[in-house]
Amino acid sequence: MKRKPVLTVLGVWLVVAVMLSPLLSQQLRAAKNQPAPMKLKVGDQAPDFKLQYFDGNDLKDVSLSQYRGKKNVVLAFYIFAFTGG
Repeated sequence: MKRKPVLTVLGVWLVVAVMLSPLLSQQLRAAKNQPAPMKLKVGDQAPDFKLQYFDGNDLKDVSLSQYRGKKNVVLAFYIFAFTGG
């Protein structure tokens, strides 16, 4: 008599799995279609990128191409900077 709730729970999970399987397969296909990440070697030229920085008043856009051939650029990432943790 206790098997009926177990079978009901298993049946519900089976229905949920069947409903979610198309969504998961779409995500897997999308992940396969993405280009492979670039692998840079020492001495390779850095790819152009854009980001925003705060100058004390507001956010401004900056890109690496603005400095290419003019100045040296050093990037440093401080993962938990200014988080209070």
